[in-house]
Amino acid sequence: MSDDATTGAISGEAAEGALAYLTEMSLDLRGAAILGPGGEVLAASSDPERWRDDAAALFEVADRAGGEPVEQIHIGTEQGEVFALRHAGLAAIAVTERFALASLTLFDLRALLRDLANGL
Repeated sequence: MSDDATTGAISGEAAEGALAYLTEMSLDLRGAAILGPGGEVLAASSDPERWRDDAAALFEVADRAGGEPVEQIHIGTEQGEVFALRHAGLAAIAVTERFALASLTLFDLRALLRDLANGL
């Protein structure tokens, strides 16, 4: 399957379940959201409109900086870390405590999006 498209529509229930699982697995997670192909929020830990707007701005700046769409973003600050990933037309964004393991967080986000895209 191409990384550009999902196998079908993703239900809000499936996205909510995936987000709940991510929250359960990731003790360092402060908040997260899963976005659909049009940038719509399928699931969010809080204020979906805010997640939609902030994720769109984050991806827009990252895309512009490199001149092409980015697959993943990792930003570390003294206060915490931000991870964003796109796969198969979906996107996930997560905010964690400062010392979350980047490789594990990105792996979990990628697996979550891959499962959603494949209808699992």
